[in-house]
Amino acid sequence: MRCLKMISSNIDENEKEKSTVGYDSNSSKPNLKGDWSNFFLLLLLYTMQGFPLGLTSSIPILLQSQNDISYQDQALFSLAGWPFSLKLLWAPLVDALYIQKIGRRKSWLIPVQYLMGISFLYMAKEIDNFLPDTGTPNIVILMCMFLISNFLAATQDIVVDSWALTMLKKNNVGHASTCNTTGQAIGIMLGSVFPILFASEDFCNKYLRDTPTSGGLVTMKSVLYVWGLIFICVTTLIAIFKKENDCRLEFEHVKLNVTQNYSLLCDILKLPSIRILAVALLTAKVGFSVTDTVTYLELVDAGVSKDDITVINTGMFVVKIIIPLVTAKYTSGPKPMSIYLNSIAMKLIWSLTFILLVYFTPMLINNDDGNTNIPMYYYVVLILILFVDEILSYIMFVAVLAFFSRISDPRFGGTYITFLNTVTNLGATWTSTVALGAIDLLTFKKCSFDPFNYCSTLDYKNTCEADGGDCITTVDGFYLGTLLSVTFGFTWYAYFKNIIRKLQTKGASHWMVNIKRTITESI
Repeated sequence: MRCLKMISSNIDENEKEKSTVGYDSNSSKPNLKGDWSNFFLLLLLYTMQGFPLGLTSSIPILLQSQNDISYQDQALFSLAGWPFSLKLLWAPLVDALYIQKIGRRKSWLIPVQYLMGISFLYMAKEIDNFLPDTGTPNIVILMCMFLISNFLAATQDIVVDSWALTMLKKNNVGHASTCNTTGQAIGIMLGSVFPILFASEDFCNKYLRDTPTSGGLVTMKSVLYVWGLIFICVTTLIAIFKKENDCRLEFEHVKLNVTQNYSLLCDILKLPSIRILAVALLTAKVGFSVTDTVTYLELVDAGVSKDDITVINTGMFVVKIIIPLVTAKYTSGPKPMSIYLNSIAMKLIWSLTFILLVYFTPMLINNDDGNTNIPMYYYVVLILILFVDEILSYIMFVAVLAFFSRISDPRFGGTYITFLNTVTNLGATWTSTVALGAIDLLTFKKCSFDPFNYCSTLDYKNTCEADGGDCITTVDGFYLGTLLSVTFGFTWYAYFKNIIRKLQTKGASHWMVNIKRTITESI
């Protein structure tokens, strides 16, 4: 009871100060002098976090280059990306359970990163069996392996996001977002470039070798093996040399147990403004779910090399590094969600250009004697379309993160921001999975020899081919799915436009959590 009175007393003082203390109360300017080592450590940790994400994003492109992979298989594998959208389910455990002697964040970081290293070493041993160069890959096993690695990466994300708030000096905490966006971009780039480009015989012979030879510079097995060792070595160095500050000395530190942490999540969700915002974020990306998820796969089917797509994607990482710097002046203002809404409207309109891109791609690509010849002007058009789309997507990302930083309760910023980021990630993940699963359902075919055979099942398809016919696509699910999703997107924009603009004008009291009631009820 004495402890409860002390906590309640501190909370009452915080409530009194709430009306006078803003969310950005730091008066000193950022200065990384004496903080550079922490800055680069965070950059390294976020880079390591980005690697499994990049690796996961490269697998669908590798799978799509095999003719026996359907969009249903792609939808199944996409489940591997769900942990980042569900990490809030175990975030309270990460916050509440730790060994004080080791450190609040190191208690989780060390075992999680060791497990990541071990998982990559295991995947290196088995990857050739589950993802062979020829033959049918084992989609279920691949999904399970990458699901585990992404679960561990999502847990590491919770730990590093929280540690960044105390590892850096108070006036340098703003640099944590720079480490996050830049580090993840580097890690994702490394995770996608090595397995696709440097493992590609065609790419290496064309760009990296004087004399063509068989195989790439690396293999998927060697990439996984090296990164497994990197995770183990870096984690060992952190465990030995990096000292963590005592969390009990943190300003306004409140120790919550597991039950209280989960109660805190419930109280966040009970805020009316949060509930409205959550519904909007969960459905915001339906409008461009098909174009964001399926376009690259459609281009690979049409004949565009997976190597060329990866090269273009790698170049897009420059955009991800520059955009936060260019837009900081605008997104750091009082109305970042206005920029978010404007970007959504433009992205919905721009999504229609992907219909034209996918439609004309087979016509612009020349196939002579089995050799694919893609004219240079096609690449110019492709890069332009993808470049504009990437800019709009990243402006949305930066704007919504700026809004989250402004509204999050500063006493529980890590949990609060994790909650909001989880909702945003879930809004992207479920729409991606549904989009992939819906393409085959929205695609209609007929057998060239039998107008009553719609090739709707594998048996009907085999029957058509056995009779010497081909299953001809009459309605491509990509076009129909894009039109349906964009229509939903414009409906979403019309409904939520004024609601979101009103939300961003609400004061701090609309976003603060009544933690006094949570602690009292739990105790």
